[in-house]
Amino acid sequence: MSLTYPESIGVGLLQGVTELFPVSSLGHSILIPALIGGSVQKDLNVTAASSPYLSVLVGLHLATALALVLFFRKDWVRVVRGLFSSIRERRIETSEQRLAWLLIVGTIPVGLVGLVAEKALRDALGKPVVAAVFLALNGFVLLGADRLRRGGGGRRRAGAQVAHTPGADPAIESDRRLARLSFRQGTWIGAAQILALLPGISRSGVTMSTGILRGLNHEDAARFSFLLATPVIGAAAVLKMPELLKPENAGIRGPLLVGSLCAFVAGYVSVKFLTKYFEDRSLTPFAVYCMLAGIGSAVYLSM
Repeated sequence: MSLTYPESIGVGLLQGVTELFPVSSLGHSILIPALIGGSVQKDLNVTAASSPYLSVLVGLHLATALALVLFFRKDWVRVVRGLFSSIRERRIETSEQRLAWLLIVGTIPVGLVGLVAEKALRDALGKPVVAAVFLALNGFVLLGADRLRRGGGGRRRAGAQVAHTPGADPAIESDRRLARLSFRQGTWIGAAQILALLPGISRSGVTMSTGILRGLNHEDAARFSFLLATPVIGAAAVLKMPELLKPENAGIRGPLLVGSLCAFVAGYVSVKFLTKYFEDRSLTPFAVYCMLAGIGSAVYLSM
């Protein structure tokens, strides 16, 4: 099996967009090759033992994580500063310190489950029809979160748009609002990422939905989701990076480099768009897309 440059560019752009949009990167990585068929389906089979596709996805995830780090670099400087000051002073008082520990406690559950169950779930459920069903389910989750919030089902009723203080940094304001979450709430929101181990369920989608139901507005829920995703995506990629160094993967390193560049650019553009989009818009368009794409793919692939 091989990986062509067009295939690498395609999956790079796909990964960079679908990892951050609430539509499931793993689900699309399984479904798109199956829908195209032919040599593309053969080369890009996530469950095939001899396919280079899984190793390629590892590199693409790292590129997406780097795009998130670059975009939120000022936030991460504040988070790291807050973590070290908290450890040094043995207290958790400032918003920077609280946000740092919220991200840590929110990352632990998915990290532990991912280490134990990620491969088993991928092998057992990494089938196109299964991914299509979960993609449709992802749409219902997104739609349900929006409807419950509008109906007052969340912890706090408020409009989707936040009134920013004139002259203040919106990013700092958002981080301060996030820091008001309790550690229990932060753990629940972070633990929602476990569902993203199921192909078709979006990491950003389930964390945003959980955040919205715990009282966050769409803007803050998206921001917290992206901050939570960064260490998880990056750590998973680094842990699997030795696979790319195996001799049998030497032939895909050129296409992988090109694909990673595409994933980095697509990821950066996507997060820039989405942070602006969720200032005054909802999850509903993504929910409708997931339901239609999931149901349509399941029907087509079952024929």
